[in-house]
Amino acid sequence: MLRFIDTHCHLDGEEFREDLDAVVTRAQEAGVAAIGIPGIDLKSCQTVIDLCHRYPGYCYPMLGLHPEEVRSDWREVLTAIYPVVRETIAIGEVGLDFYWSREFEQEQLEAFEQQVRWSVELQLPLMIHCRKAQNEMVSILKRYKNDLPGGVFHCFTGNELEAKELLQFERFVLGIGGVLTFKKSHLPEVLPAVVPLDRIVLETDAPYMAPVPMRGQRNEPAFVAHVLHKLAEAYGVSEEDVAEKTTQNCKKVLNINV
Repeated sequence: MLRFIDTHCHLDGEEFREDLDAVVTRAQEAGVAAIGIPGIDLKSCQTVIDLCHRYPGYCYPMLGLHPEEVRSDWREVLTAIYPVVRETIAIGEVGLDFYWSREFEQEQLEAFEQQVRWSVELQLPLMIHCRKAQNEMVSILKRYKNDLPGGVFHCFTGNELEAKELLQFERFVLGIGGVLTFKKSHLPEVLPAVVPLDRIVLETDAPYMAPVPMRGQRNEPAFVAHVLHKLAEAYGVSEEDVAEKTTQNCKKVLNINV
């Protein structure tokens, strides 16, 4: 049986409250060997840790302040998050998001850079969310390029030039999820052209962005198998190759050993 990893799933969310055990069982039956659980704010730090204690050795915590949750009190929030970050495999979900609003643009930039500094200090990888802000994100990361331990550029949906720009950060990989399977996605052409398989990890971002043929439903970790299938098709390799390579990448970048 194929074994692979969902590196990014919000299993601690309300959407899974009623049937969490069943969701985890379906994931295991589908071949999901481990799941990375990112936090987004101070409250979710506790829900993420609680969930990972509920499924030890299967769910792995990441903690951070999501850019869409950054407000004027970001310093106080990060001060409260910092003591528990050491209990995690990564700092995340962090980054920049100027898609809906630039109201807290400066606060986002400062909060992201502070968490990048944590990554350097604690030698913990980053789980980075970036939307409509790649130039600003790359500018910050370049300041710490030689000292960063690595991480994941979560939910990559860009073009070849954007992929190449991110690959300059040699210890980082691209997180590929359900968008790969969408009818209008250009990722099946972009990725094989410029991104080697040893720079990719699988993800769902569940409960969001379910892959085809589950699109429109609540996403869940078992569905990452559809992403793996599409990735194998795009690269012209076996699903076994994709499963093995992406699992190796998780071990190397996120220290998830399965």
